[in-house]
Amino acid sequence: MEAKTVRRKFTADFKAKVAIAALQERSSVSELSKQYNLHPSVINAWKKELQQQSGKIFSEPHPKKDTSEALINELYKQIGQLKVDNDWLKKKLL
Repeated sequence: MEAKTVRRKFTADFKAKVAIAALQERSSVSELSKQYNLHPSVINAWKKELQQQSGKIFSEPHPKKDTSEALINELYKQIGQLKVDNDWLKKKLL
């Protein structure tokens, strides 16, 4: 009977961490492969992909935070209602 090999799946954060470590060249790829238990070709592939895709990080516009007037007004409305409810409850307790 043959044992099935299960492919490991890595997160994008892990791939970036390993690729950045390879780009920094503080350790050789073979040292990194032993440290992270990966084949050197996988590390080289992630390193190459990071180099090719890194320009997109700076070219895409950053998403704007949602500070629309409608949201702010709704939150102020909720705060006001909670304050009224709180004051009413305080009067009922006394």
